[in-house]
Amino acid sequence: MNDVLPGPPADAPAPAARLAAFAAALADETRASICMTLLEGRAWTAGELARITGVAPSTVSGHLARLLDAGICATERQGRHSYVRVADAATARLLDELASYAVPDRDAAHAVPVVAAPDPLARARTCYDHFAGRLGMAVTDAMDRRGLLRTDGVFELTEAGRLWCAEAGIPLAGEGRRRAASSCLDWTERRRHLGGLAGARLCARSLAQGWVVRPPGGGRALEVTAAGERALGDLLGVTRADWA
Repeated sequence: MNDVLPGPPADAPAPAARLAAFAAALADETRASICMTLLEGRAWTAGELARITGVAPSTVSGHLARLLDAGICATERQGRHSYVRVADAATARLLDELASYAVPDRDAAHAVPVVAAPDPLARARTCYDHFAGRLGMAVTDAMDRRGLLRTDGVFELTEAGRLWCAEAGIPLAGEGRRRAASSCLDWTERRRHLGGLAGARLCARSLAQGWVVRPPGGGRALEVTAAGERALGDLLGVTRADWA
C-alpha cells in the first residue's frame, strides 16, 4: 500500500494559490505605486492616494480593495477619516525587498510630503491624554529602539518596558480594562504613536513635573521646557532635534 502524504484542509487555499493571489494583487502599476508610497511609513486617505497616483478616486478605491483583500494593506479610522497603511512590518519588509530587486538603484522609499499643520501642533501636542506630533513619535521611536515597546502590529510593552515605566514613575495599574499600551494614528505624522496607560501616565507626569507646559492661551499645543529636555534625554535619549 502506497503511503499518502496528508494535504492541507479542504477549505484552506493551497500555498501556491495564496502566493499567486498575493502576486496578482501587486501586478498592476497603480497598486505598485500605492505600495511604494505607503513604504514611506505613513498612512494616507484614499483621496490623497488618488492624487498621488494620478487616478480617479473610484479607481483607487478598487485598487485598495484588492490590496486590503490580499492582506497587503490595512485601514485605520481617526476621527472622520479612514487611513490606509501597509498591514505590518513583515509585509513592509517584503515590499521593500521586492522594490529594491526591481529597481536596483533605488535607495529609499518614495518621499511624499505630509500635509502641513500649524507648527506648534505638529511639533508637540496632546492627543486625548497622551503625546502626539513629532514629540509623540520621538518618544514612541525611542521606546521601540530600546526594546521597551513592540510596535509591529498591536502595540505592547515588553517586560523591559514595564520595568522602565516602574522606574520612571509611570504607574500602569488602574483605569479598568484600558491597555498598558495602545497605538493611535498621528494625523500630522501619519504614523502610530504610543497611547494607552503608559502614554497617558507619561504625559500626566511630564505636565506635573513641568517637563512640558501648555501655551498661555491654552489648547493642545505643548512646549518642552529645559527640565523636560533633560528628563527626556535621561529617560529615553531623546533630544530637542528629534521633535523641534
